[in-house]
Amino acid sequence: MSLTATAVPPVSGNPVPLRVAVAAHQGPKLGRSLWQVANSFLPFFGLCAAMYGSRALDLPYWTLLPLILLAAGFVVRIFIIQHDCGHGAFFRSRRANAAMGWVCSLITCTPFDNWRRLHAGHHGIWNNLDRRPGFLDIYSSCLTVAEYQALGRFGRLRYRVLCHPLVALVVLPPVIFLLLYRLPLDTPKAWRRERWSVWLTNAGLAAVVLALGFTLGFHAVLAIQLPVMVVAATVGVWLFSVQHRFEGTTWLRQRDWTAVGAAIDGSSYLRLPRLLQWFTGNIGFHHVHHLNPQVPNYRLQACHEAVPSLRALPGLSLGAALRGCMLALWDEEGGRMVRFPRRSRPSSAA
Repeated sequence: MSLTATAVPPVSGNPVPLRVAVAAHQGPKLGRSLWQVANSFLPFFGLCAAMYGSRALDLPYWTLLPLILLAAGFVVRIFIIQHDCGHGAFFRSRRANAAMGWVCSLITCTPFDNWRRLHAGHHGIWNNLDRRPGFLDIYSSCLTVAEYQALGRFGRLRYRVLCHPLVALVVLPPVIFLLLYRLPLDTPKAWRRERWSVWLTNAGLAAVVLALGFTLGFHAVLAIQLPVMVVAATVGVWLFSVQHRFEGTTWLRQRDWTAVGAAIDGSSYLRLPRLLQWFTGNIGFHHVHHLNPQVPNYRLQACHEAVPSLRALPGLSLGAALRGCMLALWDEEGGRMVRFPRRSRPSSAA
């Protein structure tokens, strides 16, 4: 997916730098932002009301499953709003972004200020082998084949377990959103505002749960909100993991790394069915997002389609993205993501 730093020239014949072409689509549009808030929050609250109503009528629990899946989809969509607010791309006002982000955090269980600053760090180092966040960050980082082979037996086993799709994409996501985000584990002590955002979010969540519990019953709250968050966390983490670790991605050393190159060659263009694209807030156009985080989610597709060199990219199919879940290591010699090597079996004596 290699791409030069210029877009196809306009009629005048003067080439337009890629970042300039993308910048034409940055900046929020108030009407579209407010409409997205309405078509994300109102259906979510409506689905929650319907589920609580069905529990009050003592309907079979299985009848809630379609509603749970739909509600989880809207949680993912609300997280995309929070994501845009974190980049200052959803409203022009910084205070409006902060307020909207905090409201979203009560749905996504993700402390806004803390997540915003940690995520900002990702936008300076993605797919850079010399600036990876750490050994245990299995979603926005990876080991090289050589690094994996240099680990001891226990280190290799631990990394294999953490990166196994059942662990990384099923077991860990709810733990991250429901438990680990309740503590400022990765937050330096000097980040006082960010650490306070964790405790204030926890207080807000506790208030919401207590209010719903005393009004509708704690068993009903647990039976509805917990599975919604589990499904949403699983989908959200999968989306994040496939954005930089997929077949065809590129990881580079600092000497060869550039922001434009890493955006195009190291960020996925995930071609989702129209309905899934809507629920995920166009985040499949992740290459555009890394070219310019100031492009709000509802303008990502228009930006992609308006720039010929972006439109020419082949994209990643849903099937290829799902198969990519097994890719865990970067092969520097081969220049590609690979699976874990098969364990060699001792040869039998002749």
